[in-house]
Amino acid sequence: MESTKLANRTLFVLAVVVTGAVAGAFVWALLFAMNLGISFVWNRLGSHFGMFFPLLACLTGGLVIGLFAKKFGPYPEDLNEVMGKVKRDGRYEYDKLGRMSMAALLPLFFGGSIGPEAGLTGAIAGICTWVGDRMKRFGADFQQLTSVGTMAALSAIFTAPLFGFAAPLYGDGKDDNGRETDAQTITLPKNSKIVVYFCAIAGALGAFLGLSALIGGGMSLPRYTDIHVGVTELIWLAPLALAGAAAGWLFGVFDGLFERLADRMGDRPVVKALIAGLVLAAFGILLPFTMFAGETQAEELNEVWTAMSALALIGTGFAKVLVTPLCIRFGWRGGHFFPVIFAGISIGYGMAALTGADPVFCLCACTAALVGAVMRQPLMAVLLLFLCFPVKGVVVMFACAALGAAIPLPKGLRKQAKASQEEQSAPAAQS
Repeated sequence: MESTKLANRTLFVLAVVVTGAVAGAFVWALLFAMNLGISFVWNRLGSHFGMFFPLLACLTGGLVIGLFAKKFGPYPEDLNEVMGKVKRDGRYEYDKLGRMSMAALLPLFFGGSIGPEAGLTGAIAGICTWVGDRMKRFGADFQQLTSVGTMAALSAIFTAPLFGFAAPLYGDGKDDNGRETDAQTITLPKNSKIVVYFCAIAGALGAFLGLSALIGGGMSLPRYTDIHVGVTELIWLAPLALAGAAAGWLFGVFDGLFERLADRMGDRPVVKALIAGLVLAAFGILLPFTMFAGETQAEELNEVWTAMSALALIGTGFAKVLVTPLCIRFGWRGGHFFPVIFAGISIGYGMAALTGADPVFCLCACTAALVGAVMRQPLMAVLLLFLCFPVKGVVVMFACAALGAAIPLPKGLRKQAKASQEEQSAPAAQS
């Protein structure tokens, strides 16, 4: 009996490592396909047109995305929806993986101001459920592969292991009714659970970073390390945090307004996607950095921000927090984390140009406040932002993220924000 249990436990740990590696490899493959598609549309085709190519590309994208949604339905699901289903059901259905993956890529091909995390996470959750279904006869532990693989995928997407590691350990080991979890559902003790998630994340990051190094591709925001905190920076800390928090507050407002407007328009996916494409193109012509997810644009902004005006930089950041929820609610479905981080970086550079404070300090403060206001969870915001900013800035980041999260949303949006916050913590109940 003991030997059988040990064999199953060993098999489970191996399965976790493989599941993490599969998740990391799948994330890399979709991001590689995304980069190929973007390069084809915007470099090869775009080189034959002038400055108004965004209008042609985004309207074409709107038509393609709208027709795809009309035929197959609204895919991919929002990251919070994916997490909610993983929490509630312990699984994510995998019968529509092909259309989910294509729906995740289409808005990215055509310059959508969205991140890939929503579509990637749903696809990974489906794959891990498929694996778990075929291995559950070896023990109840294998039912956890969906949650394990989902967290590993998040770590690979953001190359932020602390964010992926902390999310599933954020709860208290009780179910939604406050009762202790049953041994048939969760059989691993807490110490072993930590090892399991560590193995999954190690497998995911190993596969993702290995493939990126060998073949290329991947997706990552720039890494800022040289932060200076002096008297000037401390004097400007509150205004910097308020600027980022204001952008985060506006993101919540725009998201609620566009959601309601989309609901009033009813089932008209083509019209809504075309409207989003038209607005995206208009902003893209005036402020080109408002397009795309933001990771490549952040690298470019690092090189050119000193040649841009503070007004253009701050305007780009605030335009980004308008365009991103418009895209998501009007059919260009995807995630918001990469665009929101880019918006904070752009506003931070604008504030650095205005104040003369250390640029990395300004980026750190503005971005943390903005992400904190959007996520409403300061600790998780800081863990996510370690992918960009140094550990030396942790106090600044946490203070600014806490300020952003403390600013209340309009009354009509508070219930929606609370539900979103609960869903973002959903994996905790699976751990």
